[in-house]
Amino acid sequence: MRKINILAAPLLGIFAMFSQPVAALAQALPAITLAPVFPKLTDQRPVWMSEAPDGTGRFFVVYQDGRIVIAHKGSDGSDAKEFFNIVDRDPHFENEDGLLSLAFHPGFATNGLFYVYYNQKNNEDKCDQPLNFPFRSVISEFKVSATNADAADLKSERILLQVQQPFSNHKGGELVFGPDGYLYLGLGDGGMGDDPFGSGQNTATLLAKMLRIDVNTKSTAGGGRHVRSLEYGIPRDNPFVKEPDMGGVGARHEIYAYGLRNPWRFSFDRANGALWCGDVGQDLWEEVDLIVKGGNYGWSVREGAHHFKPGPEGAKYIEPVLEYPHRTNLLAQAMFPDHGTGLCVIGGYVYRGKQFPALNGVYIYGDYNYGTIWGFRYNYESNKLVSHGTLLPQSKHMTSFAEDASGEVYALMEDGSIYEITVP
Repeated sequence: MRKINILAAPLLGIFAMFSQPVAALAQALPAITLAPVFPKLTDQRPVWMSEAPDGTGRFFVVYQDGRIVIAHKGSDGSDAKEFFNIVDRDPHFENEDGLLSLAFHPGFATNGLFYVYYNQKNNEDKCDQPLNFPFRSVISEFKVSATNADAADLKSERILLQVQQPFSNHKGGELVFGPDGYLYLGLGDGGMGDDPFGSGQNTATLLAKMLRIDVNTKSTAGGGRHVRSLEYGIPRDNPFVKEPDMGGVGARHEIYAYGLRNPWRFSFDRANGALWCGDVGQDLWEEVDLIVKGGNYGWSVREGAHHFKPGPEGAKYIEPVLEYPHRTNLLAQAMFPDHGTGLCVIGGYVYRGKQFPALNGVYIYGDYNYGTIWGFRYNYESNKLVSHGTLLPQSKHMTSFAEDASGEVYALMEDGSIYEITVP
């Protein structure tokens, strides 16, 4: 089967701040069902959905072609309004690029600011040499229209960051504000296969990284004739912030974690701030990681918990919390041989809603190609996964999970259907 066509060691003491009742950990994993929401929204390839943090009950659905529509919670979607449209910028020119996510500023209810991630082709007409980076990823700030709360002001765009891309795949593409108020961005390794430029282990590039920036300030990088202005600030405790800039070729201060191949959907556990990420594998293994500041997750020396390419002798990498293989003959080599197979992980959420107590504390994730939805419980005190299993076997291609303001979780499908995850 094909890969997804919109993408392709315990650390002692780190999680001492996290706790979870033992009784909750011992609960069995429940079966789930999918309840349709917004059935009148039929356009294909919704890749992200967020509820506005302003109490209006508006869900913003992001489509890969470059549009965002608003549907009201509890409606069938027939009254949906177009909020944002950059289709004319052609952000979706191959399978894995496009308009990929939306993040609301923590002060959105009063300042109307939001942030999007989209992709662009670089202009060959203005270059007399072959383009080494024919594409770019754009992270921009926009503001809601002053006269219409259901429309974006496209003229308000402030480009925060542009990341040059060598190939059209492995874009990552999620933007999320963390509990610390900083904006987190997941970027893939730039594409093709085998990480041809070694981006995963190279801290001088933003590719194959989790980034963290401050949208409320601006700063500079470098010094002397190499000084350059940034449209964002660098958090003072980012792991490489004290490394020399070296004229733009030193370790990038925006980096929060590295060694990721293609982080396709990450989320914060709203109970404790733990950062979970589904990282799409290449030939054999898919993985779910618990991301920590300064963590090195191994790509492309490692794929999942397994050797992939030569690396420095004695180097240490953070292993996945969970992995699963592409083929059944590899199950015996897996961290959890009873997990089952898949081809492309879709990272999800730790359920913290109120409607279905049996799901409390379960990290919900899935696979694009097979459609299976799985779950596991994790003990933050012992740094161990304590139970895992299949929540629902189903066959639709999932593009993303979503979480509303109340902590309820949803599944978005490539065919355009959107479901709330429920317990029968």
